[in-house]
Amino acid sequence: MSTAPMPPTDVLSLIRQGCVIPAHPLALTDERQLDERHQRALTRYYCAAGAGGVAVAVHTTQFEIREPEFDLLEPVLALAAEEASAYARAARRPVALIAGVVGNTEQAVREAELAKGLGYHAALLSLAALKQADTDALIRHCRAVAEVMPLFGFYLQPAVGGRILPFDFWRRFAEIENVIAIKMAPFNRYQTIDVVRGVVESGRAGEVALYTGNDDHILLDLLTPFSFPVNGRPVSARIVGGLLGQWAVWTKRAVEMHQRAQALAQAGAAVPQSLLDEANQLTDANSALFDVANNYAGCIAGINEVLRRQGILASRACLSTKEDLSPGQAAEIDRVQKAYPHLTDDDFVAAHLHEWLA
Repeated sequence: MSTAPMPPTDVLSLIRQGCVIPAHPLALTDERQLDERHQRALTRYYCAAGAGGVAVAVHTTQFEIREPEFDLLEPVLALAAEEASAYARAARRPVALIAGVVGNTEQAVREAELAKGLGYHAALLSLAALKQADTDALIRHCRAVAEVMPLFGFYLQPAVGGRILPFDFWRRFAEIENVIAIKMAPFNRYQTIDVVRGVVESGRAGEVALYTGNDDHILLDLLTPFSFPVNGRPVSARIVGGLLGQWAVWTKRAVEMHQRAQALAQAGAAVPQSLLDEANQLTDANSALFDVANNYAGCIAGINEVLRRQGILASRACLSTKEDLSPGQAAEIDRVQKAYPHLTDDDFVAAHLHEWLA
């Protein structure tokens, strides 16, 4: 009988079924101090919007929370866990708690133990710190963390600190018994296919849930079928959900979008041209929020700025004084909000903000 740690059955079922998981931002005051009131409001917003979970201590939360001068990893993880767990009890539905885990093996294991103690269900495991490690070393690292808690794999694009991870890594990674999902965010079709094919060839396509992290290809990832030959027979897989920085904003619309895409995928129905058009509109909107024109320099500030405009955050400040909107980025955000009001959820936020800030 397996002794590998696994999430509760209802959480595992939710993740495998597919859901919206926002990459949780960090709420700060203009003085760059933790703003607990708005941090709690963010988690409440995601739960109320219908998100299936939250991912905390990830890139969008700002990796600097781990630095001794800030020392925010534990309090930020704890706040989100407290609010999400309270909502789950009241709403009687599971909310998946995913904790970002980074660093060398010693640090990653330590962070996983912290997250597990706070009630998190899986570790979103970044391998950015192991840039020179070969596949054997990477798999040993992953197995060490998997002894502590279930793994949510993570392919982070090199533009924001990730590394190239070959097909063979993903096939072997998927074979780890308590790998329950993989977030694919290489922003690259070839590398995305490496992950999907690796999972298929591992024999665990029905057990390892595939999540898009490709903020430039969200809807198309959710709508696209994949099929690869294994031992002479085609094996199919689909991307069932998303764990995304883009879904940290306009989350109510993201949930509705995910539901539409999932219904079409499950029915095997033709994709309406209008939804393909919306896919490109969402990518255009993401280009403004993520500051693609400046190689993603303002991506976290862009997300924070949208939440600030809605009132969910009081400030768009980041921990680093060097991190802010790029020149022209605010005007680009203005443009996409005006061009695509159907992608925003300002009405939903305005109706409930007082509850979340209470």
